[in-house]
Amino acid sequence: MEQRGNWRIPTEILAGPGRIAELSGRVRDYGIRRVLLVTDPGVAALPFLSGIMKSLESEGIAVALFKDVHPDPLAADVAAGAAAYRAHEAQGLIAVGGGSGLDCGKSIALAVSTSRPLWDFEITLAAPPLDAPIPPIFAVPTTAGTGSEVGRATVITDLEKGRKIILLHPQMLPKLVILDPELTFGLPATFTAWTGMDALAHNLEAFCVPAWHPVADGIAVEGMRLVKQSLRAATTEPRNLAARSDMLAAAAMGATAFQKGLGAIHSLSHPIGAKFHAHHGLTNAVLMPYVLAYNRPAIEDSLGRAARGIGLDGFDGFIAWVVQLRADLNIPHTIAGLKVTEDSLDWLAAEAFADPNTPDNPRAADTGAMRRILGAAMAGTLQGLAD
Repeated sequence: MEQRGNWRIPTEILAGPGRIAELSGRVRDYGIRRVLLVTDPGVAALPFLSGIMKSLESEGIAVALFKDVHPDPLAADVAAGAAAYRAHEAQGLIAVGGGSGLDCGKSIALAVSTSRPLWDFEITLAAPPLDAPIPPIFAVPTTAGTGSEVGRATVITDLEKGRKIILLHPQMLPKLVILDPELTFGLPATFTAWTGMDALAHNLEAFCVPAWHPVADGIAVEGMRLVKQSLRAATTEPRNLAARSDMLAAAAMGATAFQKGLGAIHSLSHPIGAKFHAHHGLTNAVLMPYVLAYNRPAIEDSLGRAARGIGLDGFDGFIAWVVQLRADLNIPHTIAGLKVTEDSLDWLAAEAFADPNTPDNPRAADTGAMRRILGAAMAGTLQGLAD
């Protein structure tokens, strides 16, 4: 492996309980006097959100709230949010929520900076030029999963094509992130589990990508260790401050590490989510052991070393832990549990092969390989995938 690479470490992060109180002052310090706050309807109804708005207003910052965000953000959501941003004459944007709110907020900031269609920014090595710089983005996650708060990418659904499309621009990286575990206390156990498995998938797939990035690899191993240490507790003890803090860190670490890339877990998860509207973290969790079994010839040694480093018995011990963890979190063992149908598998395999994450998978995976993985995930068997 050539020891050459381009490395990025994310933005400034304020981590710890009560840190949300510092947001308004930091927005003020950027010279922003008008801001659009983007979130989803569920978060908009939570008490802490009105507290954020009052704190901003106390600093002389005029706030407009945009909450019309779907669980899988649509291009129409982004267009409506961009119109709200312009109508408010905002100078910056605060994105609050899970992956949907964060991705929509970041995409709105992109949309107000260009006259191009959003899809022109589908993940590419050279982003098209902007009409103006992307305005400052402040990110406040309320779930511990996507890590969008420390990323330069977003995922937006194209309803016409029935696809989830990854948009990328380096200026979509938020200027400031608040990781306040107290904001995650109200997250239901199911979403805590699903988003936590998303964080695991990010750390895991990033570690397995065959590129030289020892910084990301170290971050990914520690991220997996934190999930192993704290996901069960965060799910069963919703106000466990240490576990919630660990999971927020693990989520940010996964998104930091996956600058290396991802792989077939995500390639397969994206079309399943777009077609069957399954939660992204849940879909990743169901697919995880099947993709690991397929990738075994390429990752057995490296993942085995990482597994032993976090207290598991090599590669086999890692897969066994994933399967048991899913069971403990009441996650289905097969994609049939996601309402995936047998007659959709060929289409899903073709879409997965076309996904931009596929080239980074540690073992080459063509449409036929994707179909094999899906077939195994439908039948619930890990046997024969490594052949």
